Amino acid sequence: MKRRLFVVFVIAVLAQAAMAQAIKTGVLVIGNGNNAIGAGFQSALSGVKTILLLQEPEFNLAAMDKNLASGLELTFLNKMRKEKGIKDSTAAVYVDGTSANVVLKNWGDSVKNLTVIRNIKWSRIKRSGNNWNVLLADGRTIKPEVLVNADHTGQVNTAIALPAAAAKQWQALSYADNLYRLSVASGYAEGGATGNILLMHNLLLPGQENLVVLNAVQESIAAGQAAGATAAYAAFFKTKTSLSNLKVIQRELIDHKLSVMPFADVPSADSNWKAIQLLGLSGFLKAQIAAGTARFLPEQPVTTTEIKEPVKSFYYKAQIWFDDYKEPEMSIGAVLSLVCMVGNKSPENTREEVKKKWKTGYKFKTEFDLNRIATRREFAVLLNEYLNPFIVNIDKAGKVLR
Repeated sequence: MKRRLFVVFVIAVLAQAAMAQAIKTGVLVIGNGNNAIGAGFQSALSGVKTILLLQEPEFNLAAMDKNLASGLELTFLNKMRKEKGIKDSTAAVYVDGTSANVVLKNWGDSVKNLTVIRNIKWSRIKRSGNNWNVLLADGRTIKPEVLVNADHTGQVNTAIALPAAAAKQWQALSYADNLYRLSVASGYAEGGATGNILLMHNLLLPGQENLVVLNAVQESIAAGQAAGATAAYAAFFKTKTSLSNLKVIQRELIDHKLSVMPFADVPSADSNWKAIQLLGLSGFLKAQIAAGTARFLPEQPVTTTEIKEPVKSFYYKAQIWFDDYKEPEMSIGAVLSLVCMVGNKSPENTREEVKKKWKTGYKFKTEFDLNRIATRREFAVLLNEYLNPFIVNIDKAGKVLR
């Protein structure tokens, strides 16, 4: 009898110890809405061990606009279409809670580095140096390096004594300054306006290291995706969020098909989407913004006036080239002349290389003709490949550093 009681006692102690275990992870995301989904999935996809903590049994999604969808949001909508048997990839799909949670459960189970904990409440959140300790109601402790607050209740803010979140994190795309170069997401529609962007520093709070905060009102998988990549960067490189490398994070998000520039007329399925996104961040070609919608106008001709000053601000040699070029529009031959001079490339070899790639590599539907005026699409692809303006460093205000 005593032996039996002893065994029961040992089992109980071991069970209690297991419940009180500390779980170490790179990123912890707290929340169960669109923001949390984007953050949790992206952090894991960026190669960081991630826990997505739901305090409820299921996710609770806000409405989405299929016309703005890119990145993980588009992936989710496509999975929803498959779940509902909808073959048209452009068709609207009703995101009901039951189907959405089935899709998210199956998707989450397939994502390496992602653990979803459901229906467990946290009881205490506190700092541990630059990292965090989060005590769960079942006695376990999660020790993340970076915390993503995607909680819509405001309880996390209260627990760690954060100031009230800004009313808005998204802002309209504007070329009045250079802040658009700091964008890490687009795709949030508000009041009919779709040309909105999210700046990386709007996800961070001064003096709050390794904390990424999402606005509880403006739920968006795109915003969550940007937050997840930002958190993952700090965890992956064992650094502080204040030292995040904007260019690396932007590249990571673009590689995961998230539009960081809100060009409504260039969807992520476009064969030149990536080049246009990267060049869009340079401002060499600015979008036309009307009624809150930004359009890149990829098939319109390129004028010398629109690109002259932006390109010169990036490259010293471009100033010399534009001093000699007097035509009002940029022919394909002129574009190649520009990239060859600025990039120190052989004109003959470059022309032959571009000619070979024109339809098979670049997927252009036009004909290669040096005398024809270049379209904005062609200019974006050629400048991105041969001058790569994306790698040029900028400061916290988006100004070029040379």
